[in-house]
Amino acid sequence: MTQRTVLKLAALTAASVLALSACGSTDSGASGESASGDEQITLTVATFNEFGLENLYKQYMEENPNIKIVEKKAATSNEARDNMNTRLAAGSGLSDIEAVEIDWIPELMQYPDQFVDLSSDAVKDRWPDYKVQPVTTADGKLIGYGTDAGPQALCYRADLFAKGGLPTDRDEVAAMLDGGWDKYFEVGKQFVDATGIPWYDGATATYQGMINQEPTPFENPDGTVIPLADNKPIKTIYDEILKQSDNGLSAGFAQWSEDWTNAFQNDGFATMLCPPWMLGVIEGNAAGVEGWDVAPIYPGGGGNWGGSYLTVPTQGAHQEEAKALAEWLTAPEQQIVAFQTKGNFPSQTEALDDPALLEYKSEFFNNAPVGEIFSEMSKRISVSPYKSTNFFPVTTIVTDALTRVDVDSTDTPESSWEKALSEFDQLGIN
Repeated sequence: MTQRTVLKLAALTAASVLALSACGSTDSGASGESASGDEQITLTVATFNEFGLENLYKQYMEENPNIKIVEKKAATSNEARDNMNTRLAAGSGLSDIEAVEIDWIPELMQYPDQFVDLSSDAVKDRWPDYKVQPVTTADGKLIGYGTDAGPQALCYRADLFAKGGLPTDRDEVAAMLDGGWDKYFEVGKQFVDATGIPWYDGATATYQGMINQEPTPFENPDGTVIPLADNKPIKTIYDEILKQSDNGLSAGFAQWSEDWTNAFQNDGFATMLCPPWMLGVIEGNAAGVEGWDVAPIYPGGGGNWGGSYLTVPTQGAHQEEAKALAEWLTAPEQQIVAFQTKGNFPSQTEALDDPALLEYKSEFFNNAPVGEIFSEMSKRISVSPYKSTNFFPVTTIVTDALTRVDVDSTDTPESSWEKALSEFDQLGIN
């Protein structure tokens, strides 16, 4: 995913705040008043990418005739984050429900008064601790309801594997790649040499998968920042990824770009590091293409990529109704539907044991038992990276450095890293 530097984001946010200040608030209101039971009200829900909620909106409106739900879907999570930061700063314009990614949470937790307390007996023990803890304040306020989690497996093109002389059965693929990142890259080099087709989509997606296995990627548990110049694990990952790009393993695409989207129709690459929420994206982009499958393997053991929450900003005019909708959308039975719709893997404890999840197969992915696969992969996650307020700005600097080399081809690995070090110093967080 192409990400901007923090300095660019700050400039964009400042300009947007000035524009919003001139325009005033939107129709979502800011009174915090609740609608009466028979009053016809509209609830806006801001999302990004694919949450798999469209059919659930329809069901909720049928069961609650006084509620109209309007979804505002951003094309990317970056776009959604920019919009949220801008409107938080402006004090108006947010939707009644705002979806947020887990990586934004450390920043948002600095402003808990901007969000409705969602804690209640109805949601007690609904999620495991790792999902609840990031959105719980020191005094027990809950600012987000967990939607999906992101246990990772490997999505691959079995038809392209056959061209490269590799096994195509998902269990045989898992056995072949059981050997960590070194094995993943080794097999990838063999495949590229045999076919001329890139092994994976791009450097930044691979980087994301690798740092999610680092316990302290950019900050120590006491909140102190690790200087980028001294961060040997991150530099090792950076060097390894760009070495593999030079070996031809990377297709050189930025995730969510037009070239990346089109590549699904053009045999653009053979594998993807694949959390469950990516299944719906692949199926949509690769419509009509046969050969995609899911293997129960992830280099290095296990990893979690992503996972989101629904929040209720205090700017909204209908906070109680928004809270009720958010609670319903994140209930275990609704999240099973979201998984069946777009592959968003439930984070709710009860849902993980639901036969409807464990028995679920994906016709598009060669009838892979994706419910069972991702349930198993979630059990292999042993590391939850420490992420505080500085995670997003620093990781953006690193992904920008990778993009300059892998996607834009404007820098060498060495010169791009030097730029990253300079940008890190400009943050002033040493």
